[in-house]
Amino acid sequence: PVLASAHESGCIRLWNIQGNLMKELLPFSEYSSGPLTVLCTDISTKMLLAGSKEGHIICWNIASFLEDPQNKKNQIKEKLCWKAHLTQVVDLFYEEEKNVIVTASTDGSVRIWHAGNGYYFGYFGQSRKFDLSDTSRLILPSDVSNFPAIIREESKSMEKKIEYPLMLDRDK
Repeated sequence: PVLASAHESGCIRLWNIQGNLMKELLPFSEYSSGPLTVLCTDISTKMLLAGSKEGHIICWNIASFLEDPQNKKNQIKEKLCWKAHLTQVVDLFYEEEKNVIVTASTDGSVRIWHAGNGYYFGYFGQSRKFDLSDTSRLILPSDVSNFPAIIREESKSMEKKIEYPLMLDRDK
């Protein structure tokens, strides 16, 4: 068993049942997610999802890490991040059978998203029926302008790269 806790700093901490910190996660994406407000997992605990005060949804693949937390090769991989609402996400859940994520916000909306790519299907109360089979057209809610960011594995190598462009030149 693992306990996940979300924090105002935007990090997630994973704890074992003895109360020892196993892992600390920070979102990798270019968007600052802000304080985290809600967490959920799928039924098989392969995916960890978080919602933020800024309206972002972040998805991590945690399956290999939970199989063997001591193995350093089994890392948690951030898969996807997107702006789902303009205001705080207060609840979310992942429906595995339909492969959708449902989010609720303080803006009063409840929205449905494709779990694999963050595509927007619609909102509860809309006049048209949900078409969960069509993931080819990329649409956004009227109040959101950023498309989902799929985190590529090759981009993670630059995660810790720090540049120091200013250097003291004593000759000048």
